[in-house]
Amino acid sequence: QVQLVESGGGLVQPGGSLRLSCAASGSRFSIYAMGWYRQAPGKQRDLVATIGSDDATAYVDSVKGRFTISRDNAKNTVYLQMNNLNPEDTAVYYCRIWSARDDYWGQGTQVTVSS
Repeated sequence: QVQLVESGGGLVQPGGSLRLSCAASGSRFSIYAMGWYRQAPGKQRDLVATIGSDDATAYVDSVKGRFTISRDNAKNTVYLQMNNLNPEDTAVYYCRIWSARDDYWGQGTQVTVSS
């Protein structure tokens, strides 16, 4: 069983930056694809960015050029660097790792963008 622990959320002013981290327990981290999702109040959970086991990345249009997903297999950690944040980015951010056989979610971390 893999456990995911997110950190790095908080309150930031518009135009500011945050870096989210998601640390995974267990081994064989490198085989998993990983992603960050977010859920704003009253809305569904949406995909933000993904990174494959081959380090290929993909982003939703609204964050392209502002967010960067990366992974460090030696630390069993996936990151989301978020720059030029705006109030529409306010949400609970969740990390997810998955393979053909497994699918795990973190507990979420709150990101609030407000002046």
